[in-house]
Amino acid sequence: MLRQYELVDRVLGYDPRADEALINRAYVYAMKKHGSQMRASGDPYFSHPIEVAGILTDLKLDTATIVTAILHDTIEDTGATVDELADLFGVEIANLVDGVTKLTRIELTSERSKQAENFRKFLLAMSNDIRVLLVKLADRLHNMRTLHFIQSAEKRQRIAQETMDIYAPLAGRMGIQEIREELEDLAFKELNPEARETLLKRLNEFSAESGDIVEHIAADLRAKLNAGGLACEVDGRQKRPYSVWRKMERRAISLEQLSDIFGFRIMVDDIPDCYRALGVLHMNWPMVPGRFKDYISTPKNNGYRSIHTTMIGPKQKRVEIQIRTHKMHEVAELGIAAHWLYKEGPSGAERSEEFAGTFSWLRQLIEMLEHGGSPEEFLEHTKLQMFSDQVFCFTPKGTLITLPRGATPIDFAYAVHTEVGDSCVGCKINGRHMPLRSVLVNGDEVEIIRSQAQRPSPAWEAFVITGKARSAIRRSIRSAKEAEFGRLGRQILKGVFEAAGKDASDVVLQRALHSLHKDDLDDLLASVGDGTLSAQQVFETVYPEAPAKKGGRRKLVKSNGAGDQRGVVRITGANHGLAIRMATNSFPLPGERIVGIITPGEGVTIYPIDAPALEEFDGETTRWLDVAWDIDPEHPQFFPARLNVTARNEVGALGHITSLVADYGSNITNLTMTQRDSDFYDMQLDLEVRDFKHLTRIMSALNGISVVSQVMRPRR
Repeated sequence: MLRQYELVDRVLGYDPRADEALINRAYVYAMKKHGSQMRASGDPYFSHPIEVAGILTDLKLDTATIVTAILHDTIEDTGATVDELADLFGVEIANLVDGVTKLTRIELTSERSKQAENFRKFLLAMSNDIRVLLVKLADRLHNMRTLHFIQSAEKRQRIAQETMDIYAPLAGRMGIQEIREELEDLAFKELNPEARETLLKRLNEFSAESGDIVEHIAADLRAKLNAGGLACEVDGRQKRPYSVWRKMERRAISLEQLSDIFGFRIMVDDIPDCYRALGVLHMNWPMVPGRFKDYISTPKNNGYRSIHTTMIGPKQKRVEIQIRTHKMHEVAELGIAAHWLYKEGPSGAERSEEFAGTFSWLRQLIEMLEHGGSPEEFLEHTKLQMFSDQVFCFTPKGTLITLPRGATPIDFAYAVHTEVGDSCVGCKINGRHMPLRSVLVNGDEVEIIRSQAQRPSPAWEAFVITGKARSAIRRSIRSAKEAEFGRLGRQILKGVFEAAGKDASDVVLQRALHSLHKDDLDDLLASVGDGTLSAQQVFETVYPEAPAKKGGRRKLVKSNGAGDQRGVVRITGANHGLAIRMATNSFPLPGERIVGIITPGEGVTIYPIDAPALEEFDGETTRWLDVAWDIDPEHPQFFPARLNVTARNEVGALGHITSLVADYGSNITNLTMTQRDSDFYDMQLDLEVRDFKHLTRIMSALNGISVVSQVMRPRR
């Protein structure tokens, strides 16, 4: 354990202006508060906060952060309060300790929803002062170093998985690579010990076989660069087991196939020297195509800048090389801590160009927080944002947009602006119209085609990558669904009230709000529309003396769509989607008698009145809804339909069938061969038709050609 004077000497060694008295007071206070508390290792508990403070001295952080590290467990584990810390050490330090405490509580529960909610609170605190994260990362690092002392294997696994999922990626996002790599490797040791041991054994064997190959390669690189007139530092190291494992997983190769297990760094004085060094290397050794990246001209979001290249270098070994200035190296190792408070102050750090992307990322996370969604969704989106390599794309005006690898034009649109994503209808990639699900690659120029009439499609969720895009899509869908449920609810209530000869004005409906525990009329209408509240309940609340008419299959079949149309909900082709859906595999069409079934929380599903699937709802009369088509003949629409066709197994038979369907103005959306023998084959045709008559004409025409034996419309 660090002694008091050793900790103070470390801080004064890089920051002579540090408040020595404040550090000493915090040391004594924390020691008294933790008293006789012990850790699982058997060491005094007080050794933990001191070791955390020692880790932060390696990052050369300011006095307030070091004091926060010393005190970070006092609120959680002792009788200390935020007010007491504010009186003794100032409001700034008290707020920092409180922020770290909120994050620590994540570790005290295994319930995912509580973990996600605490993570939201932590990110809010972190957005106000990034030092909260720096302290917590150091706290987690020391806990991982002593993880093996915990007796419970399940608890060790949970802590290690949490480290891999949240803390290591956060360290990477902040650019603190040393902490990230150590956290990953310590978590890997717990989560997959056999793989790690196997890798370590093989790496050690490789090092023994290679001898001093790293130093020989470094010396050759240094000699060539010096001969080129460049003053530089060159160092090499073997990669950590988890880094090697991840590369093997990503490339789906064995360790024997992985030749670049050593990395070399070249540090020079300024940026021009970086490019001169690159020229010297490529003049002397062949580069590996596709393995060059320039993060100096296009830095990563966390401020990281370097040139990466892979060469068949000295000794005919494949080597990865990073070229950077000394300042870039400091940023690469320490990340956002490299220029924190004691150098630039909080506002200066946020304005720093090197870390603009980091703060932009934090602002995007806070924007997702402000727009709602469940805590679990937010945690999912955050993980998506953290686990990502990058591609660099451009707008038509040349603005650089950085995205995670695998991103699509939808991700690009939302990265530009939420409104651009919401109104996206198409895209051009490098001047060519391309599908919205296309995967973007480095250097793509992306033009987003917009329409104000557009709204995000639920199908987009299947192929977007970024948390911002997924969050915005879900938010838009929720908003659209609420609006649709509200419109549907009004139609349903109007139908029920009209069928009973009663008024359904807003003034009348508001009488039911208090009794039904609804905040406002919109809430009431949406609840009726999504089926969580029945229209009959609302009617009987407003008019208790006049019960609403009961529905049900017998009543609707008997009416057969004729006579009194009061109480009927009108269905157009445009209004089915989120609140009104067509029954799967039933394919109701205009011109057929239809019925709606209300499902709580989901809205209304439309069935043909003779669908066998309706039998299961016979005993639930309150779920039946009288509906009818309301299609404008001047503006025909297309609806899905399905046919089962048995045809002769002859040359050209399929061509005859598809040509006939096209001649009748229909489009085949899917064709599946369900059975085939020497004489006949059965197939399933999915079509787009205008109405029941259109489908009937197609069926008659198909039955009239010689290659077709039978045409049937399936009923489910």
